[in-house]
Amino acid sequence: MHFECTDLTFTYPGADKPVLDRLSFSMAAPGFNAVFGPSGVGKTSFARLLAGHGTLAEEHCRHEGLSTLLYSYNQERLPGWASTGSHLEKVCPEENTGLKDELIRIFRVESLMDARFSQLSMGQQNRMNLIRYLIQDFDLLILDESLANVDEALRETIILAMKDLFPDRLFLYISHNLMEVARFCRDILILSRGKSGTVVRGLDYTLGYVPDPAGLDRTMLEIMNAV
Repeated sequence: MHFECTDLTFTYPGADKPVLDRLSFSMAAPGFNAVFGPSGVGKTSFARLLAGHGTLAEEHCRHEGLSTLLYSYNQERLPGWASTGSHLEKVCPEENTGLKDELIRIFRVESLMDARFSQLSMGQQNRMNLIRYLIQDFDLLILDESLANVDEALRETIILAMKDLFPDRLFLYISHNLMEVARFCRDILILSRGKSGTVVRGLDYTLGYVPDPAGLDRTMLEIMNAV
């Protein structure tokens, strides 16, 4: 599996300048990768283009071996007329029931199965939404701030679990958390107004990792120098 873009340019209607300007990069799949950069540089625009929310010419982006792409984003809504548990049951393929139950435990939402989505906190809503996508079949899952409002320790637990449970999938994790992407992501695509398409290699920590403080400092510095 392979994912790459070449000279991808996108301008919003009526805008003077493109939000994505000749973006070129390449990533091998599978893996837990990231898109990182300051606000306003086109991270969400890029994610939405990949997800089909706009015109994306095939000659600019190719995702070989990645036929099913899903897009999860912060503060996405679930229907409010049913409990969160019944909604997960409805969208979960029968063969993924065991996976669903494991994710509910890992994400610490067991006590929320009878609640309506509107009754949940923002962090709880984001966790429930992410479970909804992970129990579906996918080759590439874009996580656009999908763990916002979740505390740091639980985010780490969730990220490490996803890497362990889905080693054959590709993830694109969009986050403003420099340390987090440096620690847990393999390829980190840096977007900035001046430099588009730089890819930095992260530490790619997995379950049971041994911290590497010096390596973390080097990786974070390399990321910041590329922004």
